[in-house]
Parts: sequence; C-alpha cells; structure tokens
Amino acid sequence: MTEVDLNARDGALASGALVIDVREADEYAEVRVPGVTLIPLSEFVARVGEIPDADVVYVICAVGGRSLQAAQYLNARGINAVSVAGGTSAWSQSGRPVETGV
Repeated sequence: MTEVDLNARDGALASGALVIDVREADEYAEVRVPGVTLIPLSEFVARVGEIPDADVVYVICAVGGRSLQAAQYLNARGINAVSVAGGTSAWSQSGRPVETGV
C-alpha cells in the first residue's frame, strides 16, 4: 500500500507515528499538520539518512503528488512508507487542527 487516507493518518498521529512533510519551508510555515517533520522534496535524497527507523513512515505534502513520489522512493529502498492522500490541503479543509509559523 503506497497511499492512505486522512482517517488512517489520524490513527497514526494518535499513536505517535513518524510523519515527514516534503513541501518547501515557506509552505510548511504557512500551514502544517501538527507533529510533522520537514524534509523538503528538493532536499529529500540528500537527507533521507535523517529519517529514523519506524514501522511505517507517513509522507505528506500539499495535495499528494510529492508525497507519493517520496513514499515510492522510500519503498524502493526497503522503507515502509505511505503517502497521505489529499495532503495538508485536505487535512486543513476537513477542520482538523493545524499549526502555522516557523
């Protein structure tokens, strides 16, 4: 499975799962899902070693395209990763909590 919906992400968040946000820093500062770790896609390959071991790595972006690319990259390297469908936009539009600022 390479993609999960927001409800799956809710459960993962409650259990303290690792979530990587692959948007750029300005997008991250504008609005983000609480508790995510920023590793922009433009830096992802160089920083992949910073991703700690986890049963599943959740990857999120604005709407799902970049996170799907990053999840596929991780899966090809033997890391169990899934993209959050709809991304931060769907998260925010659903009324779930968000953070802003740096």
